[in-house]
Amino acid sequence: MKEKVTVTKLAEMKQKGDKITMLTAYDYLTAKLLDELGVNLILVGDSLGMVVLGYDTTLAVTMDDMLHHTKAVSKGVKSSMVIGDMPFMSYQVNADEALRNAGRFLQEAGAHAVKLEGGEEVADKVDKIVKAGIPVMGHLGLTPQSVHQMGGFKVQGKEDKQKKKLLKDAKILEDAGVFSIVLECIPKSLAADITRAVSIPTIGIGAGCECDGQVLVTQDLLGMYDKFVPKFVKQYAKLSNDIKRAVSDYISEVKKEKFPTKEHEFC
Repeated sequence: MKEKVTVTKLAEMKQKGDKITMLTAYDYLTAKLLDELGVNLILVGDSLGMVVLGYDTTLAVTMDDMLHHTKAVSKGVKSSMVIGDMPFMSYQVNADEALRNAGRFLQEAGAHAVKLEGGEEVADKVDKIVKAGIPVMGHLGLTPQSVHQMGGFKVQGKEDKQKKKLLKDAKILEDAGVFSIVLECIPKSLAADITRAVSIPTIGIGAGCECDGQVLVTQDLLGMYDKFVPKFVKQYAKLSNDIKRAVSDYISEVKKEKFPTKEHEFC
């Protein structure tokens, strides 16, 4: 049986230079496959709004959506750490509401940790959640829940002022108690600086190779979501083509009475 991934294990991996792997899952079967293959962290991302529910952004995703999918993922996992993504407005109002919603991910959905976006402005929420015994992952750089404020999905941290703020925010989050930080769409050099500046693991997505680990949306990795392919995505398969071909073959065979055959029938 594989070793259970914990916050302690992740800290050890950073110290040893052992790269951390993280992928998204929104259902039992995908989570089971990722877990069996040895993915360290499985994020039930609010990205499900775009790749599962068909929204244009993550903003419409609700706590009910997240708890429903996190519960399904948790049932498929034995070794990986399951992280529930706290959706828009589930933690921004105040620290008490943030704690209550974070607790629901563990109590109702079986997650091992939660993730929330932001730096100094969410430090009080992080502190309260961590002190209640709930592991928290931070998220800096391009934070999708702030897409309208940022003017779209753009690379962050190019200007000196932004760089200084992101470095400061990373240290504030570490002091508040996060066990790891996702760095999304920032320059490679800045991600490297942040990775060296904090003692906790950094997980990059569009942040270069010097982070302590990497994360991708699984549907992007598998080539299933073809509306838009970001620069930072490597498609390791083109499953959308395979799925279209398989379904087309099925339709054709049913229409031509080539399926089912005797081998698929009961006597």
